[in-house]
Amino acid sequence: MLVLLAGIFLLHLTSIILLLVATIDNAWWMTKTMSTDVWARWILTNGTWSSNDLPSYYPQEYLQAVQASSILACIFSSLGLFVFVGQLFTLSKGQRFTFSGIFQLIACLCIMIAASIYTDIFHKKELDGWYGHSFILAWISFAFTFISSIIYFVLRKKTAN
Repeated sequence: MLVLLAGIFLLHLTSIILLLVATIDNAWWMTKTMSTDVWARWILTNGTWSSNDLPSYYPQEYLQAVQASSILACIFSSLGLFVFVGQLFTLSKGQRFTFSGIFQLIACLCIMIAASIYTDIFHKKELDGWYGHSFILAWISFAFTFISSIIYFVLRKKTAN
């Protein structure tokens, strides 16, 4: 059981790291001379990257929804890890992983909302470019947080007996 708990802890920690990188790093949409994240646009001029504001034609409501959902996913996943560690020592076996699973499920939904809005709303008219590694990491962290929330709920059932 200790190896299983260590594996779950590492999966959860990996999810948090991926969420943080996806939220902070500047590679949601890229071209050869431009890199865009949910905070700013970086343009390569004369071999130097310079930070610029996001274009004014980006719908601000959707952009703020993506930013807020990304941050909330990081917060809920981090809270879930602290709750997981706390629950190991304080709650009885039948209730142990419920709150951790709920926090991870909320984080999963938040990053899914952020990545889905970004996919649907932004860069539809831009022909040149591709989704960067931060965008891909957001979807990978969605899968990891979903898997870990399912594991928490399954473990709660197994330890309840």
